[in-house]
Amino acid sequence: MKQTFQNILKCFATVSTVAILFISCKDNYQRIGEEAVKPVFPQGIAQNFELTYTEIPKELASEDVDSSKVIAILTSPISEDYDNQNFKYRTFPNGLKVDFFDSKNQKSVVTADYGIVYTQTDLIDLRGNVVIETHEGRKLETSQLYVDRKNNWIFTEREFLHTDLNDGTVMHGEGIDFNRDFNFLKAHKTYGLKTIKEEEQ
Repeated sequence: MKQTFQNILKCFATVSTVAILFISCKDNYQRIGEEAVKPVFPQGIAQNFELTYTEIPKELASEDVDSSKVIAILTSPISEDYDNQNFKYRTFPNGLKVDFFDSKNQKSVVTADYGIVYTQTDLIDLRGNVVIETHEGRKLETSQLYVDRKNNWIFTEREFLHTDLNDGTVMHGEGIDFNRDFNFLKAHKTYGLKTIKEEEQ
């Protein structure tokens, strides 16, 4: 009887010690850097993605009828939809192509290796080998470019190369912005030669 009581006491002491050890093993490790970021997964992935942006020339009343005009067509091999996040966006990890149409329906093409469309701000962020080719023979190359769809404005603060096949000019620089029709261009810092034609009076 005495031996059994001692065995029960030893078992109780062992179980209590193990329980205290498990309770005291708390994770106080502070995670930083990449391991602190919670993984984010898209709510949907689309292959052979195509999105058409349209606009109506005038504001319509409730019973008005008018046709919309295509202003841009975005195509990409893969699109990842992150509209399930607080700040909604869509990524194009395998590159994308955007066809822009001006007021005369003339097409200019933008291509990039990677792109993000921020749904809430109507901003497109293009990265890696960004190339714009206009219908009139102008070409702009840069590493990153932003397209503000709301204000019809395109801009970059990165280095760029601008060539014009019509007058044979080549211009290097840092920072440039222009409108969707590519008829207003403002370069921030430039190097190279640009020909400016003067109109005869």
